[in-house]
Amino acid sequence: MDVERPKLEGTVAVGNGRRLGFAEFGSAQGRAVFWLHGTPGARRQIPVEARAFAERENIRLIGIDRPGIGSSTPHLYENVLAFTDDLEIIAETLGVDRMAVVGLSGGGPFTLASAYALQDRVVAAAVLGGVAPVVGPEAISSALMRLGTFVAPVLQVAGAPIGTALSAGIRLVRPLGSPIIDLYGRLSPEADRRLLARPEFKAMFLDDLLNGSRHRISAPFADIVVFTRDWGFRVSDVKVPVRWWHGDSDHIIPFEHGLHMVDLLPDAEFHHLPGESHLAGLGAAQEILTTLMKLWDDADADR
Repeated sequence: MDVERPKLEGTVAVGNGRRLGFAEFGSAQGRAVFWLHGTPGARRQIPVEARAFAERENIRLIGIDRPGIGSSTPHLYENVLAFTDDLEIIAETLGVDRMAVVGLSGGGPFTLASAYALQDRVVAAAVLGGVAPVVGPEAISSALMRLGTFVAPVLQVAGAPIGTALSAGIRLVRPLGSPIIDLYGRLSPEADRRLLARPEFKAMFLDDLLNGSRHRISAPFADIVVFTRDWGFRVSDVKVPVRWWHGDSDHIIPFEHGLHMVDLLPDAEFHHLPGESHLAGLGAAQEILTTLMKLWDDADADR
């Protein structure tokens, strides 16, 4: 299945010689929703269903490459919060005054940081199986993040060269991209396996993987490093409305982590996805965007 190209794609200068890549879908004149990819992922990691819904419902859907993936130059943020300076520059450059933000998995911490730091711009936020803090007073532990903490010192030094080598390797196996995604699906829990078997999801992931890894793929390693540090803000200080989707069979981010985070957030609701796993939120894209637009309407009514 072919995936339609973004309506607009390019890079934005964010200072110090760095640029971040972006891709736009939906309506250019609509209300803006920034969709932050997972770890790994890139700017095109947005479900086809979300793109079509955005077109119908007058939503401007914008994907962003984090540093070291796609068209973005490599960079290691001091902490999760530092990302929001770049996002604000992108918003200003693209003429976005108010926005909602969605984050899948590793995009979750950056989504919450944006809601915290840019509360004058961010109307509402959605997190899909997001990562939780592993240090500080709001921390919760998991086997995967304990491993991340163990390898973070190595990745801080070697992440960029490893990413360059990995990108070269992906270019070599590019013709095998589809079978590789099939293999990943067979190794995944049943719910994710069903989703990856759907042609439109497989095509979206394949398009994002091959385009995002074309130049470099160090962003996932940089994500791991900053996730294992203090995030630079407290989750409990996020005042913007947050809606959280999480599958109870998530094999990567434990279901309990989602409940923990919603307990910390002052204005949050938890959407339990029974029997679903880590990618479940991508299958609920229309519900997520509908929820965000309703929150936006409510915010407008209160102004």
